[in-house]
Amino acid sequence: MTLQQLKYVDAVAVCGSINEAARRTFVSQPTLTEAIRTLEEELRIAIFNRTVKGVSITREGEEFLASARQILDDAARIQEKYSGKAVRRPQFAVSCQHYAFAVDAFMEVVKENGSGSYDFTLRETVTSEIIEDVARLRSEIGILYLSHRNERALSKILRKEELVFEELFTAKPHIFLGRKHPLAKKTVAILPRELDAYPYISYEQGAENALYFAEEVMPAIDRKKNIRVRDRATMTKLILGLNGYTVSSGANSKMYSSEIVAKPLKLEDEIRVGLIRRAGVSLSASGETFVRTIRTKAGVS
Repeated sequence: MTLQQLKYVDAVAVCGSINEAARRTFVSQPTLTEAIRTLEEELRIAIFNRTVKGVSITREGEEFLASARQILDDAARIQEKYSGKAVRRPQFAVSCQHYAFAVDAFMEVVKENGSGSYDFTLRETVTSEIIEDVARLRSEIGILYLSHRNERALSKILRKEELVFEELFTAKPHIFLGRKHPLAKKTVAILPRELDAYPYISYEQGAENALYFAEEVMPAIDRKKNIRVRDRATMTKLILGLNGYTVSSGANSKMYSSEIVAKPLKLEDEIRVGLIRRAGVSLSASGETFVRTIRTKAGVS
């Protein structure tokens, strides 16, 4: 097993195509194919499934790729330290629900990166895709929440995918509404029944609209007027234009415009925001920075 073989495996996993991976690594397709075949024979595992539609990574391959990337990152740091040149672009990807603190933490990762080049990805997406991204190693970290409504179902899915949940902080649910909203001046917690006259704006979860995939702790099924959206800008516009509201944690207070305020919701539930990652896989330096930033901003040591 060589570092070059690990680089080829990483490239194929990223590209999803042997031809494209060969182009990016500046070798011929037969050379790359033979290198991976030799590695699979040596390790006695199948790293990739090969079909007429391309290649996909196997479960064994996912475990191998996680270890391979750690080795490649360590080797790159050693070479950079002693040669003074970056030999591998730092890579980091995170998938998350629509949390402003996750965006802030991601920016900190970019700022702390000392390399002249990098390849980072931030995906704000639906809950099922967050789990899928981390399970298939498209993202190192996923950010989502657990509550009494979804914990049993999501914990079962996480165990099946060999993912672990690590709590970052706990928050109480808050209502987000426009400054001119009739309830915006309330000085006490808002009751759910006080919201019945107003449209509830929540994030649509695609084909997976089961209650336990909801991004909000108060599911739309409890509301009389519901509007589902896919992006933050649309949600902001509807909250302001329709006297609507949404529900999230108080830590999300910066995710909307200055015309929107957060008010506590009187709901007997807590939002346990945390990260998910593959079991047994250590975080990269970028991953550690990302998590440390969230914990610091949330006041968690």
